[in-house]
Amino acid sequence: MTTPAGRFAPSPTGDLHLGNLRTAILAWAAARLSGRRFVMRIEDIDRERAGSAQRQLDDLEAIGVDWDGEPLIQSQRAHAHRAALEELASRGLVFECYCSRRDIREAASAPHVPPGHYPGTCARLSGAERASRREALAALGRAPALRLAAPRAQWTVTDALHGQYTGPVDQFVVRRADGVPAYNLASVVDDAFQGVDQVVRGDDLLAQAPGQAQLASLLGLAQPTYAHVPLAVSESGARLAKRDGAVTLADLADLGWGPADVVGLIGESLGVRGARRAADIADALGDRGLEGIPAHPWVVVPPTGRRPH
Repeated sequence: MTTPAGRFAPSPTGDLHLGNLRTAILAWAAARLSGRRFVMRIEDIDRERAGSAQRQLDDLEAIGVDWDGEPLIQSQRAHAHRAALEELASRGLVFECYCSRRDIREAASAPHVPPGHYPGTCARLSGAERASRREALAALGRAPALRLAAPRAQWTVTDALHGQYTGPVDQFVVRRADGVPAYNLASVVDDAFQGVDQVVRGDDLLAQAPGQAQLASLLGLAQPTYAHVPLAVSESGARLAKRDGAVTLADLADLGWGPADVVGLIGESLGVRGARRAADIADALGDRGLEGIPAHPWVVVPPTGRRPH
């Protein structure tokens, strides 16, 4: 039996910033401290910036994050994603969605719709309405997306930091309008393939966990436990982004910050002083693991001048 694993699964859309690196260290530490393998996955089915994946892997190695086996390239798993889609469709667990982004944005503002969730518009259409909308899309050279027809409106997941979390299940897209399996489906299928039973990621994704866990259950896959960790945010309180200043290893290197210095900065955000490698942070977290990290977001103030020595 394969040893269970934790994972880090970045999208190759650019260099990792301090928040991404912090989450990667926490995911790695949680796996290593619990005796799990740690696996990498490059989630490239949405979009990819040339060279980003290798730079991300290089940056992770530079701060002391290692992984077991070769990174999994998600786009190479299309056959498995399509098989999962066919399984869902054969059981009536998907429905066609003809909505534009504007349609969804306007309908999702209704007070009964959880933030960020699909409002259910196309799930309630009659057969005649579906045929009419399908024909209208075809005239434009477009096809409908497929969404999950979740049989249960709520689902409960286990989270190391949030306890038993019960939340609404989103009718998220499982196949995009261009025919490509969507992130939520691919991520669930690939987690199971890689033996991932521990998912550590930002707490902005907590609301997605019930839907993803129910999807795993529908496909007969094991549901992971989660740890949704506080985000790194800018001084404005928004989620940290590369536009916020020197927040990548490359940008910080231009200011005299080496990888060990960056790990030290991340460690201080977690209450760990003197860290120089990811292992120093893991050792400091010790038996308490992620339960010992601060519960509030990390407010990042990017350096603006060269690091003093």
